[in-house]
Amino acid sequence: GWSRDPFGGELVDGEVWGRGAVDMLNLTSSMAVAFRHLAISGFRPKGDLIYFGVADEESGSAYGAQWMADNYPDAIRADYVLTENGGLHDGPSHSPSVSMNVGEKGVAWRRVRVHGTPGHGSTPFRSDNALVRAAAVVQRIADYRPPARFHEHWGTQVANMDIDDETKAIMLDPNKIDDYLESFPHRGAAAHLWSCCHTTMSPNVVAADHTMKTNVIPDSIDLNIDVRTIPGDHTDEVDAHLQAALGDLYDAVDVEIIMNDPASLSPTDTPLWDSIQRAVGKPFPGMSITPQLVVGFTDARVYRNMGSIAYGAGLFSPSVSPGDFSTRFHGNDERVDVESLELSTNFWIDVAKDLLG
Repeated sequence: GWSRDPFGGELVDGEVWGRGAVDMLNLTSSMAVAFRHLAISGFRPKGDLIYFGVADEESGSAYGAQWMADNYPDAIRADYVLTENGGLHDGPSHSPSVSMNVGEKGVAWRRVRVHGTPGHGSTPFRSDNALVRAAAVVQRIADYRPPARFHEHWGTQVANMDIDDETKAIMLDPNKIDDYLESFPHRGAAAHLWSCCHTTMSPNVVAADHTMKTNVIPDSIDLNIDVRTIPGDHTDEVDAHLQAALGDLYDAVDVEIIMNDPASLSPTDTPLWDSIQRAVGKPFPGMSITPQLVVGFTDARVYRNMGSIAYGAGLFSPSVSPGDFSTRFHGNDERVDVESLELSTNFWIDVAKDLLG
C-alpha cells in the first residue's frame, strides 16, 4: 500500500506525493502554469496556442478528447500537439539523451465471455463451472509469450541506452531479448522494455452480467483483457494472438471488441521537433533528444487521427530513473519531484516561444 495519503498532495523532501502525480497531473499543472505565464507576460503567438484539459483518457477518451474531436473538432484542432509523457534522461554519461514519445502502441481491449452450465454450489463434482474455465483462460493469457518484434525507433532507443555493446546486440536480437529480460534485475525496466517489442495481453477485470451468489455455479463470466499492440498488429492479429494463447479453449469463449485503435506514429522531421531540441538544450546544453514509442495510450492518438503531429513531451530531472519512474504509473507511492515540475514548466514556455514567437 501507500506510505502516505494518496490524495494528500503532500510536499515531502522535494517531492509531491499523490495519485496522479506521475500520470499525469505533473503535466497538467506545469502546462497550466506555463500557459498562464505566457498569457500574463504579454506573449502573442504566431497562431493559436490552446490549453486543452479533459478527463476520461484512462477509460479510452470516449467522453473526453474523442468526444470533443467528434462533436467540436474545430475547437481543439491543431497542427502540433504536446501531451504526456516524454522527457526522461537516459544514455551513457559521455552521450546522454532525453526521450520524447513520437508514437504509441495500439489499444485493443477485448471482453472474453466464458460459458458454463448453472448448477447448485453444493454439487460441484463434474460441474461445468464458467469461473473455473475462466481461471484457465486467465492463466493461459498470463503465460502467453508472443515472439519479439521491433518497431522503427527501437534501434535508436537501444543505441541511446547506458549498456555495453554486447547487451545492445542482445536487445536487437529477437531470438535473445526475451531470455535476457527474464533475468533482468529491475522488474519495472524489464516490464517496460518487454512491452516495447511485444504485443501484450493483461487480464485485469472479472465480471458477470448478473448478480452472482456463493451457492450458484455460474454459467458465464466476463474477462476484460487489456491488449496493447505493436505497429503492424490490428484486429486480425489480435484474434490470432488470442487463438494462440488459448488453444483449445478459444472455441469455448466469445470475444467482443471494447476498443480497437491501432498503433500511431508521428514523424520527427518537423519544426516542433526542432523546437523541442532547442528547449531541452537550454538547461542541458548538448543534450540530444531521441524518439521512442510509448507502451501505453494517450490522447495523442485522437489528434493523430485528426491529422496532427503529436508528441509525448516534458522534461524531468536527470535524477529520475526511467525504471523507477515506470513503476509509479498506477502504482503505490506515486510522486514527482519539484525540480522536474520546474524543468517541465520552463520547457513548455521555451517550446511555445521558439515555435510561435
